[in-house]
Amino acid sequence: MLTKFIFRVGLAAVTTISLISCSDKEPSTAENPKASSDAVFIISAIPDEKITDQEPKFQKVAAYLSDKLGVKAEFQFSKDYADAVTKFKNGEAHLVWFGGLSGVQARMAVEGSEAIAQGKADPQYKSYFIAHKDVPIKESADFPTAIQDMTFTFGSPGSTSGRLMPTYFIMENTGGKSPDEWFKTKPIFQMSGGHVATANAVADGTVQIGALNYKTYDSLLESDEKVKANTKRIWTTPFYADYNWTIHPDAKAAFGGDFFQKVQDALVAAQPGDGVLEAINRKAIIPAKSEEFEGIKDVAVKVGLIEE
Repeated sequence: MLTKFIFRVGLAAVTTISLISCSDKEPSTAENPKASSDAVFIISAIPDEKITDQEPKFQKVAAYLSDKLGVKAEFQFSKDYADAVTKFKNGEAHLVWFGGLSGVQARMAVEGSEAIAQGKADPQYKSYFIAHKDVPIKESADFPTAIQDMTFTFGSPGSTSGRLMPTYFIMENTGGKSPDEWFKTKPIFQMSGGHVATANAVADGTVQIGALNYKTYDSLLESDEKVKANTKRIWTTPFYADYNWTIHPDAKAAFGGDFFQKVQDALVAAQPGDGVLEAINRKAIIPAKSEEFEGIKDVAVKVGLIEE
């Protein structure tokens, strides 16, 4: 069954895929260096929360990496998921905190890029389907088919946990029907504000049901009285691989051939209070490999979000 294949992580070697850059410029390599003592290590992230909340957190990530790596590092915000991917494709960001889908898109576009780290929770990530408190559905292990007649919101169109995987699981449980085909009312998206916007849309009663990542929702239950009082979880998806730190090959040209390893070591060494774990809402960081996210690529192809 496809589901079992998709969600095994790192159980088999995968065939190396020849990736095509979407940038017109020639990518940097060790043979075509752009190294400079003035080089700045640029970090970015998908905006899966409010940018105003995210930017000060990731400024601390830049400060941490600057100290650990001995290079100047800066954070540049991305206005949406597509902007984060575009920055990476164009070589405007060396290291990006991506979701599973956006990471796959970025690595497909940039030959030589690699996923190097992930949160300890990310190999077994999950999404919640949440409902407004007045919706007459109780939490169950079974897919909530009653939501077909209700209004529904995804998160960002480029989100793994807020769009891709919820779409996949809807199709798995409805005979292969897309969300647009299955729901009586066409689902909407939250074009800004990430998973927090999804939770607020449900809490406010703008929609009855929403899909979002579990970590954001669990955090909101502790910090946001409106969300806590007006929403409830009704279904939890199976596990899948999600977020990752992906690094651009230009970083090797600018900072040395062993720079990927140095960045990975610095990220994995991050401790509570350093700012890195707090920025990504994780308890620890572990190494990652690009092939661990092949399942996400397979799902994205299946639901028609990317082409091989």
